[in-house]
Amino acid sequence: MRQLLATWPGWGLNRSMSIIPPLPSLLQEQLEPLRSICLRHGVLRLDVFGSAVSGSFDPATSDLDFIVQMQGERESGYAQRFCNLAQELEVLYQRPVDLLTERMIRNPYFKAEVQRTRRPLLEVSDAG
Repeated sequence: MRQLLATWPGWGLNRSMSIIPPLPSLLQEQLEPLRSICLRHGVLRLDVFGSAVSGSFDPATSDLDFIVQMQGERESGYAQRFCNLAQELEVLYQRPVDLLTERMIRNPYFKAEVQRTRRPLLEVSDAG
């Protein structure tokens, strides 16, 4: 059975062995609704990056930044599912959301910054 599993453990280390803080409670508290939304839209993996991971997240003003990998990238209806996912994330978190795919990130400086803070949030597992 395919399911989306949470992949963040709390405090941890990033690729450069720097300590990364736990995710903001806003993300942790909405994990089950997030899982449902992602399953409905065919999400294979959802990563979070930016202030939500770097420790500079401000619950009053910060947006949320995500990178998504979805099923059926070349199938009809993909763009609509992508847009619907972005809208549902904004409703769930009651704040602006930047939703990207790997292919959208072309600027090498931005890509490096994303890679520095990127952290998997949910990922499909075939475990039953």
